[in-house]
Amino acid sequence: MAAASSRKRKGKIRWSKLYSFAACFRPLTSEERPAARELIGRPGFSRVVFCNEPHLHKRKPYKYPYNYISTTKYNVLTFLPRALFEQFRRVANFYFLLAAIFSLFSLAPFSRASLIAPLVFVVGISMLKEAVEDWHRFLQDLDVNNRTVKTHISNGVFVDKLWKELRVGDVVKVNKGEYFPSDLLLLSSSYEDGVCYVETMNLDGETNLKIKRCLEASLCLNEDEEFSKFKATVHCEDPNPNLYTFVGNIEFEKESYPLSPSQLLLRDSKLRNTDYIYGVVIFSGHDTKAVRNSTRSPSKRSWIERKMDHIIYILFSMLVLVSLVSSFGSLLYLRQDMVDWWYLQLPDDNKVNDLDDSNSEKYDDRFFNPSKPVQSAGLQFIRALILYGYLIPISLYVSIEVVKVLQTMLINKDIELYDDVTCKSVQARTSNLNEELGQVEMILSDKTGTLTCNQMEFRKCSIAGLSYGGDITEVDLAASMRMNTDFEPFEFSIDETDGATRSFEPFDFSVSSFSAQNGNARLTQTEGPVIKGFNFRDDRLTNKNWIHGSNLFVITMFFRVMALCHTGIPLEDDNHKTDKLSYEAESPEEVSFLIASQEFGFQFCRRTQSLMVLKEFDPSSMKEVEREYKLLNLLEFSSSRKRMSVIVSNEDGQIFLLCKGADSIIFDRLADNGKAYEQATTMHLSSYAEDGLRTLAFAFRTIEAAEYESWNTIFTQAKATIGPEREELLEQASEMIEKDLILLGVVAVEDKLQKGVPECIDKLAQAGLKIWLLTGDKRETAINIGFACSLLRQDMKQFHLSLSRDAESNNQVKDMKEDILQQIESSYKMVCEERNKEAPFGLVIDGKALEIALRGDVKNEFLQLAVNCASVICCRVSPKQKALITRLVKQYTGKTTLAIGDGANDVGMIQEADIGVGISGMEGMQAVMASDLSLPQFRFLERLLIVHGHWCYQRISKMVLYFVYKNVAFGLTLFYYELYTSFSGEVLYDDWYMTMFNVMLTSLPVIALGVLEQDVSSDICLQFPALYQQGPRNVHFSWSRIIGWILNGVVSSLVIFLANIYILSPTAMRENGFVADIDSLGAITYTCIIWTVNCQIALITSHFTWIQHLSIWGSILLWYIFLLVYGALPPNFSGNAFQVLVEGIGSAPLYWMITVLVVVVSLLPYFIHIVIQRSYFPMDDHIIQEMEQCYKKYDVRDNEMWVREQRNSQRSTRIGFSARVDAKILSFNQQLQQKKLSIYRSVTNSPIYRSITASPFS
Repeated sequence: MAAASSRKRKGKIRWSKLYSFAACFRPLTSEERPAARELIGRPGFSRVVFCNEPHLHKRKPYKYPYNYISTTKYNVLTFLPRALFEQFRRVANFYFLLAAIFSLFSLAPFSRASLIAPLVFVVGISMLKEAVEDWHRFLQDLDVNNRTVKTHISNGVFVDKLWKELRVGDVVKVNKGEYFPSDLLLLSSSYEDGVCYVETMNLDGETNLKIKRCLEASLCLNEDEEFSKFKATVHCEDPNPNLYTFVGNIEFEKESYPLSPSQLLLRDSKLRNTDYIYGVVIFSGHDTKAVRNSTRSPSKRSWIERKMDHIIYILFSMLVLVSLVSSFGSLLYLRQDMVDWWYLQLPDDNKVNDLDDSNSEKYDDRFFNPSKPVQSAGLQFIRALILYGYLIPISLYVSIEVVKVLQTMLINKDIELYDDVTCKSVQARTSNLNEELGQVEMILSDKTGTLTCNQMEFRKCSIAGLSYGGDITEVDLAASMRMNTDFEPFEFSIDETDGATRSFEPFDFSVSSFSAQNGNARLTQTEGPVIKGFNFRDDRLTNKNWIHGSNLFVITMFFRVMALCHTGIPLEDDNHKTDKLSYEAESPEEVSFLIASQEFGFQFCRRTQSLMVLKEFDPSSMKEVEREYKLLNLLEFSSSRKRMSVIVSNEDGQIFLLCKGADSIIFDRLADNGKAYEQATTMHLSSYAEDGLRTLAFAFRTIEAAEYESWNTIFTQAKATIGPEREELLEQASEMIEKDLILLGVVAVEDKLQKGVPECIDKLAQAGLKIWLLTGDKRETAINIGFACSLLRQDMKQFHLSLSRDAESNNQVKDMKEDILQQIESSYKMVCEERNKEAPFGLVIDGKALEIALRGDVKNEFLQLAVNCASVICCRVSPKQKALITRLVKQYTGKTTLAIGDGANDVGMIQEADIGVGISGMEGMQAVMASDLSLPQFRFLERLLIVHGHWCYQRISKMVLYFVYKNVAFGLTLFYYELYTSFSGEVLYDDWYMTMFNVMLTSLPVIALGVLEQDVSSDICLQFPALYQQGPRNVHFSWSRIIGWILNGVVSSLVIFLANIYILSPTAMRENGFVADIDSLGAITYTCIIWTVNCQIALITSHFTWIQHLSIWGSILLWYIFLLVYGALPPNFSGNAFQVLVEGIGSAPLYWMITVLVVVVSLLPYFIHIVIQRSYFPMDDHIIQEMEQCYKKYDVRDNEMWVREQRNSQRSTRIGFSARVDAKILSFNQQLQQKKLSIYRSVTNSPIYRSITASPFS
């Protein structure tokens, strides 16, 4: 009942009578009314909506799409052609497709099955992976499309209907806290005047609620039953992406009414502070403005995958080269030597004619004719292209696909990436970019909902020149702790020439000796109950202790401003479990003020249209009393005014103007006798700003009754004015009354950061990443957050790029460009001059200046300045500007970029970046559905990049290089045998040996390497974040490494082939004197290859588990099992490999001796290389690995060398919490030096010191 009565009172408040400046309450001028009518029917304004008659939109010409949304790449019809195109645009797959086609002819050296089967397997696995990932996108789409909303069916009955089933014309009822399912035309709300509050944070990033208001003509539609006979027709603009415009009219009850953006409720925005609204669907599905602002998910490829194409080109060049060598060699042999070889002679024409047809066919070989050497050489070239195709790893792509899927599963299942609060974990929507996570250099982040929780907490305040809530910041405390830990007690001499003879006793440094100078920092040590929105600790104000203050009147008025100057509404507890109230207001700051005033003893408990009631704690009676304040006028906040005022009269008839606003605005309006606390308050404001807190100044004035009556007449006339001059008259009227104010103090609220954000940013900065902040919020708010999350420092030199008033008022593009260019050039000049100094640079730019700066002839200068700054903050940025900045940064720097956001306004940025990350928090799912990965909170980005990104980069790099190595080592043995056999085209290995090489016998170890390899553990990755720089510097996948591994493969292939040929050719294998035939030679050489490549992968593995051991040694064992089983098959199937192991090579000791010898010699060059590297040129991870091994019996982290290396590994960062602490320590050291100097001077100037130094005995 209490809740119902609260809603009833809330509904009776007519905000239209209170608000003065809001656009939705401004009456339309006579010029504006026909404007919409003139546009309707023209191109771009042809949409017709039949309200409450959705069945009329099932057929043309008024057929519009359902509300179904899809973010998938494929559908049933497009999957096969698009997926095949994606597969065969890869160079290796296209080559093997051609090879498979050639296998259909007898020219191929292998059987058709041995060429076609691997290709089908590889492409099939890759397409299956694409299908599974797209299926997951479909399931996420399904989650959104299957949300329900109350929808009118007939006779005033509303039932739950799925979002995807909504049609244009449907009437829906949306309750508080729900998202709008499509773009709706507001018909009515729970308020009598049709007002509703909308949170558009998911669209534009702004935290303040927007006010929407329906037409007065539809106010009567405020109950379900009213819609039983409701009919109307809307003529409006066609679907478009512009979020801030809407043109149309509605024909209702034979009258036509113009529509404006004030009546449009956009999809993905949320209903707040309003119990319910009724609306009609205007745009649905992909016609909605939010969806029109997004694009389909682009097909992204990682940098390593793109570089793999160049490696394939190199291997293909090698393939063409050896094929040409084979072709020319064959040509030379045919012309010079083969002519005389009798067993290659073809019968002459006469003899052929004498033979019967069956015998003549045996001599008819279209692909080899010694009499036509050029033709035979050409055909030999094609045959060689297929024969040496194993130089190109067909299974590389599919192995990487499998590995990436398994990597993604491990990332998704990481318990450290699970958020207990939201019960969500990281979700990789694509596995194509795993290794890209280890190469990120630029992070572009949204603010609201990404870094912050959109929750305000009351933290500090300054009243009558005294600061409350504590002055010692976390940065101060951290600096104090580090200085006390790292430095010896400070000792200084009073005689600079001889510090050893006379010195003062050491003293311990403490930050409090400096911080407490600015104010009395008395903090409460006891932890009370956690109160949402109130994080204030100071026993001088809490528990009603403020009544003992010396400025009781000022304190009382300060709390009254907090409790009365707002647009909030109290909500009663349904169960009456506590006497505390909760509140709803336009902005989260107002909610935090109301909660704080309640905690201090000024509870705002009730409001009507013209009355505000407080329960105040009366210091004189020491009791709680209820006081009523008559609300005379409300001058609400706006972005241009930057202040809000209420005019109230108390029970004694006194009239007060209570004002809050930006400190610069309030200070300009102070009376001469109202500046008593201005200087002290300004110092406190600077301190609060350094902590990243939002500040508002509080002031008041007493108004005489006559003055108020005179002013109210002027204000009422201005408010009733219709026309463009209305805003100007209202502003003039407000200036008349908002003056001669008396300063009370300031409040500082914290835009609460998500858990772990400062620590995450600090760790990312130590890893060498740059972070840019892109937000739709105003500049002051963005700067506060910059300080809060340590993107900005107090000693940082900030450049603020904004249009000057003259350039903006002229509205000439040329003047604006010159203005911005001048600012950019002067800033960049300063950067060049002071680059070597300690102080970093920060750049802050607003949306209007950014629009000019991103133009073609200015953008290069702007980006040159921006990339040389330690941090960049772009405020008042539109969604399109976010996407454009991301694209330009990516193109200009050539660095891997990651964009992270949580709202629909971040979709363009997320899709444009190399890696797009969506925050799956409390907001809508559009950012998540457009992203490559989703995170529950920003802090998980630290582990995702520094741990999993580092691992995945190393794993994929090692995996690709190893693939290149093993295929070069295997493929070149075929070429060497071709040389050895005089370019005969003979194949050394059985067809099924060739097929099994990449598919079975070497695939499992490389997959295990790609999934489980770790150079260091996750804890060490986080302790040594500088290790992450191996990815951006491309240490493990440089061209020198690629060429090195190719050469390693060449050396191994030479050793394997030459050792086998020159040991086996002249030597008897068995007791009866038989030497090895081609089948035995092929099997023995193949055995050496299998052993060598599998032992090589064991050498490059740093982290062994039972899976690695099983895959490596199991693959070797599998070869022997295959050879045994395959040789046991009938000769029709096994061919020349029949019983080759049992009867051929297995019983020969030479076979086993050659295997051991060849493997050792083949791996010796790489072994020597790693010994030299680790001994004389160790990498960072090598040092850490050796320290772990040397001290594994002890706790290595307590070792002195470990601590030293950890400190040495920390980069000298310019942003982040550590950088702020370093700067604070530098400041404290300077203060110490000044303190030392002052003590030295005071001592040396004292008479005692002079007398001592003047004594002849001194």
